[in-house]
Amino acid sequence: MRPGSPSTGQTSGSRPPCRHLGPTLERQSVIAARQTITRRRDNAPNDHDVLVRADGASAVASVRRVRVGIHLPQYGRAAGPDAVRAAAQRAEALGFSDVWVSDHIVQPVGQDYPSPYLFDPLVTLTWAAAVTERIGLGTSVVVAPQHNPLWLANAFASLDALSNGRVTLGLGVGWSQGEFDALGYTFHDRGARTDEIIDILRACWHDDPTSYEGRHYRFSELRLLPKPAHDIAIWVGGRAEAALRRGVTKGDGYQLLGMKPEEAAPVVTRLRRDRPEDTFTISLRTGWDPQGMDPGLIRDERAAFAEAGIQHVVSAPWRSDLDAWLASMDQLAGLVL
Repeated sequence: MRPGSPSTGQTSGSRPPCRHLGPTLERQSVIAARQTITRRRDNAPNDHDVLVRADGASAVASVRRVRVGIHLPQYGRAAGPDAVRAAAQRAEALGFSDVWVSDHIVQPVGQDYPSPYLFDPLVTLTWAAAVTERIGLGTSVVVAPQHNPLWLANAFASLDALSNGRVTLGLGVGWSQGEFDALGYTFHDRGARTDEIIDILRACWHDDPTSYEGRHYRFSELRLLPKPAHDIAIWVGGRAEAALRRGVTKGDGYQLLGMKPEEAAPVVTRLRRDRPEDTFTISLRTGWDPQGMDPGLIRDERAAFAEAGIQHVVSAPWRSDLDAWLASMDQLAGLVL
């Protein structure tokens, strides 16, 4: 593969950490019944939870289901092989839909988000896949223009094949120019390169042999095997206008970052104008942590996100040791699963 000529792209900027969640949002019909109901999923439609009385009597409410994933202890003092194994296995046992990791290859001194101590995302997911059987495996998000697209295609196809089709690839353009400078990649054209990378991934996963002719990447008659075990969903992540356009035109889903329900609702409405629900998943990454937040707020936010049209949430506990991380997972499962 050889690089093409650069083009004018997005401007640099800084990305703030995910904010804590907003004030409690009322959900009167469910809150009023909270003391007398339990949640039962088995007889519900695929995308709904049916709430029934504790004695098994008739249903009192129906709310749209939000699948919930959990970020693995991939970074900071909690991170390590035992921590990743324990958290992945606990997440599967508790019923979380998937486990998630982030991507920062290097971080300039002074940039501590999420932590300068951070295991590689693909290696971390491979380790998690090896110690689990069913739980989904996702990235939130891979900084696509910091990687060779052929390597990305092969690595995630391999992980998907070895895990029997459990991978979701969340990707974005990145926000730290210092990281791009250190790695030798241009920053200003990262959006345009990401657009081509998405096209290359799909071509490599479906065609054999594969050829591509773009402005930034070009190759001809290459074979990339194995193919993934299923069609890997590509979720575009980000905050910028360009990211929203990229999600609608090239993604299978979109992941919002750190928004309150009232902030997410108009974005969901906009995305839905172009992409129907049955072909496009809208996810949101947030900081739910029952050890540092009002549990009622988390429960109500789940309902508010569902009402806003969010289908999937990734919770990222910010705990500094494994026991605390697992405790947050246990408590969160009781609130939102």
